[in-house]
Amino acid sequence: MRHGLVNKKLNRTSEHRKALLKNMLNSLIKYEQIKTTLPKAKFLKPQADKIITLGKKETLQTTKMLVSKLQDIKSANKVKKTLSKRYENRKGGYTRIIKAGFRYGDNAPMAIIEFVDRDVEAKRVDKKKKNPTKEAPKIEEKKQVTA
Repeated sequence: MRHGLVNKKLNRTSEHRKALLKNMLNSLIKYEQIKTTLPKAKFLKPQADKIITLGKKETLQTTKMLVSKLQDIKSANKVKKTLSKRYENRKGGYTRIIKAGFRYGDNAPMAIIEFVDRDVEAKRVDKKKKNPTKEAPKIEEKKQVTA
């Protein structure tokens, strides 16, 4: 019998749901904190915890399973090298969901899902750093060209 084995459908087809889960898992691993709707966060939490538990086992089979589930080698390496070491003494509960009000457009309940003891610098992975020394020579070059 299949009592209690139903998943959240999130009003999507099964392939769309799998792709959504994979993309959200990769984003959560990369940035260690994402903002999404509350039902999506509740759908993502057990899967993210299973990925971290899988990364704690150091075998070739678990590495292949991680790459298969995440479809991203960088994310799988981060799980194996960084996150599994961070949570090696923790038995479970690697993520938390924080309610974050309601979305302006459709009043959907929003939530922030993040890793417990997360790295705050992980949010700034893709943001470019402003370097004032590179901007100054460009301005001087323009003045020379016009003179």
